[in-house]
Amino acid sequence: MAEIRNYTMNFGPQHPAAHGVLRVVMEMDGEVIERADTHIGLLHRGTEKLAESKPYNQSIGYMDRLDYVSMMCNEHAYVMTIEKMYGVTPPIRAQYIRVMFDEITRILNHLLWIGAHGLDVGAMTMFIYAFREREDLMDAYEAVSGARMHATYYRPGGVYRDLPDEMPQYEPNKRFNEEKTRKRNEDRSGSLLDFLESFTNRFPGYVDEYETLLTDNRIWKQRLVDVGIVTPERAIALGFTGPMLRGSGIEWDLRRKQPYEVYDQLKFDIPVGTNGDSYDRYLVRMEEMRQSNSIIKQCIDWLRVNPGEVMAHDSKLAPPVRTKVKEDMEALISHFKLFTEGYCLPEGEAYCAIEHPKGEFGTYIVSDGTNKPYRLKIRAPGFAHIAALDEMTRGHMLSDMVAIIGTQDLVFGEVDR
Repeated sequence: MAEIRNYTMNFGPQHPAAHGVLRVVMEMDGEVIERADTHIGLLHRGTEKLAESKPYNQSIGYMDRLDYVSMMCNEHAYVMTIEKMYGVTPPIRAQYIRVMFDEITRILNHLLWIGAHGLDVGAMTMFIYAFREREDLMDAYEAVSGARMHATYYRPGGVYRDLPDEMPQYEPNKRFNEEKTRKRNEDRSGSLLDFLESFTNRFPGYVDEYETLLTDNRIWKQRLVDVGIVTPERAIALGFTGPMLRGSGIEWDLRRKQPYEVYDQLKFDIPVGTNGDSYDRYLVRMEEMRQSNSIIKQCIDWLRVNPGEVMAHDSKLAPPVRTKVKEDMEALISHFKLFTEGYCLPEGEAYCAIEHPKGEFGTYIVSDGTNKPYRLKIRAPGFAHIAALDEMTRGHMLSDMVAIIGTQDLVFGEVDR
């Protein structure tokens, strides 16, 4: 019989389960991981440095591209930090719209996570199911911003524009005749709020389908139960936030502990795990999708009966109305200066964080009184989680590395920045 030998192996960056450009150098004893050395930086784009050479309002689009699965949540933290330094409060309607889109983004993130995590572990159907639901939510992104992913919808002082009264319609083609197209357009006949309400009514049934496939599935439990256990004490010491921390049994959620926007006026529960293993983190994220669905419903009900402004009345932050720009020279100059020079923030520093789908995402800005930040520091939740990969994988099998990377819900745009 061949003796067990010690290997040094590369996991990624080409490996499909490395979720992008992660390289892990593993010291193996047979098939057991003795040590895992993570090599990051392969997606480093210098976002924080680039922001120093751009006016504040031109860096909102860069935020979308950090965690490119939770686009609007990244914008939210950045925009809130600017508002804190400038001393402006967005109108209440804009706050409800932001919260609604934060929760849409949370569902988008968790759907991609369960699709990719399931695919990594061998449940291919999950990937197809999750993308079916993501398509509807991407349409909601496109309806408000014109882009399916990189929206740049949140602006200091509010949001880019109010919710649209109509949704784009499908047109008949070779695959879908007029009868089929009419069926596809049933949910799209009303406003965006009608479209989202229809989605929120269907979505709990979809989550039930996922749970039927996975929660009591023998293979799924064998791959996740007791894999990557993190005790509550270690989770705090390692700087975990979000589902990684709540999966270890600690009820910490910034929406409840440090409420921002209108979260203190909404009803929702915070799911918490008991064992701190990959299976608990799976259950936490599944329940989070249900809670997000409930928050979206509450926002829809409020937005239906409360029309109003979606941008603060401040000519330094908000561009003039399009009709004015075409008629009034002053408005044209104001519009031009806003989008080329931006606005100056007072000297000082500020940090704002939100409960991002992956954990605490915060931005720290130091201003020297000009129209560009002197320094921008981004606190990405995935960075702390990937630092614990060595501790979480030691003593596990090589195949468990895939499950643990999946349970961490890593996206390298925010890790490498």
